[in-house]
Amino acid sequence: MTVTGQGLEIWTVYDRPLDYPESFVARKSVVGASAVTMTHEMFTADTLDELRALLPRGLYRVHRFAQDDPNIVEVWL
Repeated sequence: MTVTGQGLEIWTVYDRPLDYPESFVARKSVVGASAVTMTHEMFTADTLDELRALLPRGLYRVHRFAQDDPNIVEVWL
């Protein structure tokens, strides 16, 4: 889990979202005390395994919830 001075970093992994219909995408957000901030940091890859290899080391995977957007594969904290 990565906690910065700004808050908890979260990487959300998507399977072929609308803006990258042929890729897996990981997008970083930061959860602070009063807000969630989407950053411009992201990775793209052709396969899920390739994308996972790009994520920072030391993160923990959380499986998606049934109510999540269907394109969300998993979240890394």
